[in-house]
Amino acid sequence: MKKLEKSKLHPNQTIQISGSKSISNRLLILESLFENIKIGNLSSSQDTQLLKKALSENTETVDIHHAGTAMRFLTSYYSIQEGKTTVLTGSKRMKERPIKNLVTALQNLGVEIEYLENEGFPPIKIKGRKITETQVDLPANISSQFITSLLLIAGKLDKGLEIHLVGEITSRSYIEMTLDILAKFGIEARFIGNTIKVEPFITHHSSAIHYEVESDWSSASYFYSFAALGREIIHLKSFYRESTQGDSAIAKIYEEFFGIKTIFVEEDHKITLQPVEGFTFPEKIVLDMNDCPDIAQTLCVTAAALKIPFEISGLGTLRVKETDRLLALYNELQKLGTETEITDSTIQSVRFDEPQENISVKTYQDHRMAMSFAPFCLIKPLNIEEEDVVEKSYPMFWEDISIILHAYKK
Repeated sequence: MKKLEKSKLHPNQTIQISGSKSISNRLLILESLFENIKIGNLSSSQDTQLLKKALSENTETVDIHHAGTAMRFLTSYYSIQEGKTTVLTGSKRMKERPIKNLVTALQNLGVEIEYLENEGFPPIKIKGRKITETQVDLPANISSQFITSLLLIAGKLDKGLEIHLVGEITSRSYIEMTLDILAKFGIEARFIGNTIKVEPFITHHSSAIHYEVESDWSSASYFYSFAALGREIIHLKSFYRESTQGDSAIAKIYEEFFGIKTIFVEEDHKITLQPVEGFTFPEKIVLDMNDCPDIAQTLCVTAAALKIPFEISGLGTLRVKETDRLLALYNELQKLGTETEITDSTIQSVRFDEPQENISVKTYQDHRMAMSFAPFCLIKPLNIEEEDVVEKSYPMFWEDISIILHAYKK
């Protein structure tokens, strides 16, 4: 359990955040499929390290524990390893996270995949083969990681791949991030309407292509929350103005609703989070976070701490993350004095009361629950249960926030 004293912010501190988990995991798959890719500033997250380990080992059974991205990306990756049989498994929670839409798509492409326990869920047995089919349909409202999983292998197929997305697309920004990465390595793709067409990769570069991974905007979101509550300047490295990460939307969101201006220092790849003096907080926050659901927990805690009413939609994918994040928010925000109502895809505040005494936040084995609630220590002391869950995406989180925090003197 992590005990956080009621604290204030040290002004003008600088934090170096490791590479984006989302980008790093995409690059690791591409590095294994194509030659001459060198990765810099790789994410230090547990998820990325688990994926890297899985790709480096030649074993029949691969256990990716809680790493949902690894489960999805490796399902497609092992599907095109001709003649290789792989059993892909994970933790108890991973076995409760659906994978049927991706498996069905791969089966429709001719891959032999078998469920070993429950239909539609890991563990699965994959018999890799050469894919010759060229088109596949996928529901558009599923996790973008299912779509990205297919996009990452598409350039390796002899005839490429055309993906038809059926319905309304969710998390479009993550799909576009994947296509941007493919383009940097010379893999041509077109995204027109609800159809994505990836051409087969033909050109092989004589020299290695180096990709420096931008730092993780999801991880940056927690410092935006600290800045919004503590009203002191915080500097973060290494971030780019023209980011492909969907969670870079945090900059615009926190400027509009919490008065935290993002100043880009281009030559240092640094951003400064600067509170706007005399900022007037909104009467209510109404926001569709369909394109950036992973930062919704952070925003809800910030709004709860400031007692700003909120109504957040577009959160359907949060139900099937490391935990049911909407239910987890409903439970834990009550401890902060915030009563909410939730549906399958929304959360809204109902009323604000005084926070509980001796707050102890349950994390439900979810890294984002731990980190999104941590900034509330600027309001009241609190305990974060299962503190080690941060290793999934941000192993240095507790060390880094200790740089910006100092406890009130009793």
